[in-house]
Amino acid sequence: MAIAGAGIIGLSLALELASAGRRVAVFERRRAMSESSWAAAGMLAAGDPENPPALRSLSELSRALYPQFLARIAQLSGQTISIRTTRTIQGAHRIPAGFSELDPKTLNALAPGIQIAPRVPTEGLKFFLLEESSLNPRDLAHALPLAVRAAGVAVHEETPVLEVHPNDGAVRFTTPSGDWTAGTFVHATGAWSGSLTGVLSAPRKGQMVQVHHPGPRHLESDQLESDQLEVVLRTPEIYLVPRGNGHIVIGATVEDIGYDKVVDPRAIAALLETAADLWPPIRTATVVDSWAGLRPGSPDGLPVIDSLEDAPRPQCWIAAGHFRNGILLAPGTALLLRQMILNQPLSVDPSPFRCGRFAPSSVQPEAMEAQPVTVRE
Repeated sequence: MAIAGAGIIGLSLALELASAGRRVAVFERRRAMSESSWAAAGMLAAGDPENPPALRSLSELSRALYPQFLARIAQLSGQTISIRTTRTIQGAHRIPAGFSELDPKTLNALAPGIQIAPRVPTEGLKFFLLEESSLNPRDLAHALPLAVRAAGVAVHEETPVLEVHPNDGAVRFTTPSGDWTAGTFVHATGAWSGSLTGVLSAPRKGQMVQVHHPGPRHLESDQLESDQLEVVLRTPEIYLVPRGNGHIVIGATVEDIGYDKVVDPRAIAALLETAADLWPPIRTATVVDSWAGLRPGSPDGLPVIDSLEDAPRPQCWIAAGHFRNGILLAPGTALLLRQMILNQPLSVDPSPFRCGRFAPSSVQPEAMEAQPVTVRE
């Protein structure tokens, strides 16, 4: 079996197939985990009210798989991936059923210094608490390739797949180092998947910034002013994700401008200003780093997990279009696609993720276009 793409989706699938006793090779155009997987925020946001409702079943499956997923990676790689936060304060215009609005005292106890005055970005928002974890994707970027190789998967970096030709009984594909064949081929190249598959996909540029906040300060009374952030803060406009030791990641823009990954200081300044309006201690933080990544987007914001052939035993498959939830959805996607490829019972209904929903008559080119806008990921 061969997989094009060594981001978190491709490598998670490789690990899943290898665990099922399959021989797997992965081909990556650059370095493993160097694109959107590395650039993500790392929120396992299965309960985010901004997610499409059709994503819920796959999100819940994937979140439930995460403990064993991380344990497997740690066992194989020798690298432990720490959970950085376990709760999220979510701002929304409507409280979902089963949740209660946080009162100001509780809100300030969870996020000391939070700004809830009637101003952007909190105007009209109600806040509630989600039991939701986050991790640092760069921990995964280091450990997952080690785990995959330890599981016996061959990872060919700096080896892009240039052409794919299904034949009877095998798939022939071309790379700069020569031609290869495989019984099953999976496209998992994220924002680059459309060029070889024809499935509607486009890069969604996301700019982010990391700051360091100095933490508690001594007051004149020799007491500590506690304004450390230990929970994720998220609204429809912005998110702040603590990564430990005073570091906070702030994001993110969503921009439809092709494969441009240039960091725009104006976009970073806007993110910092919006974050400080929500949590004013950001104004005293120091900028540590900024970057841009390319999320793989589909017209409806849902992933594409399906075969590319109308045949009893398809040879070519796709796992792409995970947009803002690639980190969350990786283990669930890997399990579901393994079940589909090996003709096993399915853990969730794959209907919302089928290629057929993008019939040419139902999706116009302008549906993939939008103006740059700052939102959270």
